[in-house]
Amino acid sequence: MNLSQDASGVDSNSPSVQRLDPHLLRVMGVIVLGALMSTLDTTVINVAIRGLTKAFESPLETAQWISTGYMLSLTAVIPLSGWAADRFGTKRLFMVSIVLFLVGSALSGCAWSMPALIVFRVLQGLGGGMILPAGMILLSQTAGPRRMGRVMGIVGVPVVIGPVLGPSLGGWLVDEASWRWIFFINLPIGALALYAAYRVLTADQPKSFRPLDWRGLLLLSPGLAVFVYGMAKATAVGGLGSIDANACVLLGVVMISAFVLHARRFEGALIDVRLFARRTVGAAALTSFLLGAAFFGLSLLVPLYLQMFRGYSPFATGMLVAAEGVGAMLAMPIASILTDRIAAGRVVLVGIACIAVAVLMLSALESTTPLWIIELALFILGLGKGATMMPATSAAMSSLRKHEIARATSGLNALQCAGGALGAALLSVVLTRGMARLAPEGRGVAGSAFFAEPGHAAPAWLGLAFSHTFLCALAVVALGGCAAVFLLKGRAVSPVDLDGDRMPG
Repeated sequence: MNLSQDASGVDSNSPSVQRLDPHLLRVMGVIVLGALMSTLDTTVINVAIRGLTKAFESPLETAQWISTGYMLSLTAVIPLSGWAADRFGTKRLFMVSIVLFLVGSALSGCAWSMPALIVFRVLQGLGGGMILPAGMILLSQTAGPRRMGRVMGIVGVPVVIGPVLGPSLGGWLVDEASWRWIFFINLPIGALALYAAYRVLTADQPKSFRPLDWRGLLLLSPGLAVFVYGMAKATAVGGLGSIDANACVLLGVVMISAFVLHARRFEGALIDVRLFARRTVGAAALTSFLLGAAFFGLSLLVPLYLQMFRGYSPFATGMLVAAEGVGAMLAMPIASILTDRIAAGRVVLVGIACIAVAVLMLSALESTTPLWIIELALFILGLGKGATMMPATSAAMSSLRKHEIARATSGLNALQCAGGALGAALLSVVLTRGMARLAPEGRGVAGSAFFAEPGHAAPAWLGLAFSHTFLCALAVVALGGCAAVFLLKGRAVSPVDLDGDRMPG
C-alpha cells in the first residue's frame, strides 16, 4: 500500500480528505455543543456559592464539595471512557453521557438540601466526565490524522469560552432568577446536543475489548475520594490532629499505592502508570496535577473574594472574572505556535511565571485597591492558564509512541481532575479556617459566611484571611514550576512528527 494511503486505501493527501467536509463540520458542531455544556458547568457554579451557602445554611467547607464532588466523579470516569467506547460503541457512549449529565442537572436543580445537591452533582459529573473523551474519539474516527490539528483548534473553543461565559451566565441567572437555573439551563442545551448526536453521528459497532480492570477501579476512584476528604477534614481542623482525618488520608494513600502496584503488573490497567516513570511524561503529569489544583482552587476563591470582600453581585462577579477567560483566549493560540517552534517547557514556565505574578497581586489586594488592578491580575492569570496546560501535555505526547498516547492522555486528564478536586477542597477550607482564626471574638463565620454589602467597607480580618489563602495557592503554583523545570528537555511535537511511529524526544 502506498505510504500516503490510510488503512482503508484512501489517499490521505487527496484534497477530499484534506478539506473539512460538511459531514465532519456537522460532527464537530455536535461535539462542540456537548463539550460547551460540560465546560460551562465547571465554571458556572462558582459564582453561586454565596447563594448556596445562604440557601442551605451550610458552612463553606461543606459547600465546596459541590465542586469537589463533581471533579472527583470526573476523575473516576475519565479512565473508563476508552474501555466503554470499545465495549458499547462511541456514539452510544456519547449519547448516554449526555443523558446522564442531564439527569444529574435536573436533580441538582431540584435539590432540597446541601447533601442532596452534592450527591446529584456527583451523578452529573459521571456523565460530564465522558462527554469530551467520547467526543475526541468520534472526531479522531471521522477526521483522521491529517485533519486533527485544524479540528482540535476549532473544538478547543469551548475550553476557552467556558471561563468567559460561565461566570457571567451563572451570575446573571442567580441575580435574575434562582441558583436552580444554573442547572436547569443545561436541559435545553443538552436536549439539542442529544438530538443532533442522534441525527448526525454515525453508529459504530462495539469492538473487541479487554475486560474491565475492576480491581483497579475499586482501588483508584474510592482511594482518591477518601484521600481528598481526609485532607479537607485535616485542613479544616488545623492539621493532621483528627483521628478521622488521619484514617482517611492513610486509607487513601494505601488504596492509591495499591493501585500503582497493581497497574505496574497488570497489562490492562485503567491507567498505564509505567508511562509516568519516564521523565517528560512524569513531569507533565505532576505539573498538570499541581496546576490543576491551583486553577480549580482559584476559580472557587476569586468569585468568593469579589462577593465576600468587595460586595459585588453574582452577575458583576461573573463579568469581572471574564477578564481571566479573555487572557486565556489570547494566550492559547500564541502558546500553540510557540510550542511547535521552541521547547514546550519554556512556554510552560513563562505561563507559570504569569500565574505566580497574578496570584501575588491578588494576595496583596486591599479594600481600597482600584478595580483595574484586580482586572489586570485576572487577565495575567488567564494568560498564564492559556500558556500552561496544552504545552505541558504536548511535551508529554512528544516522548510517546503512537499506541501509548491514548493511555497517557487518560492518565493526564485524570490527574488534572484529581488535582482540581484536591485544590478546591484545600483552598476553601484554608479560607474557612483563616476566617475562624482571624475573626473577632463572637463573630461567627459558619453557615452563611460574612458577605460585604456594596458601599460598605469589609473588615480587615476578612481580607487577611483571603490574602493567606492566595499565598497558599501561590505555594502550589511554585511547586508546579519546580515540576515544569523537568519539561525543558526536548521540544514539543509538530504535525510532521505525527507520521512517525515515535515522537521526537
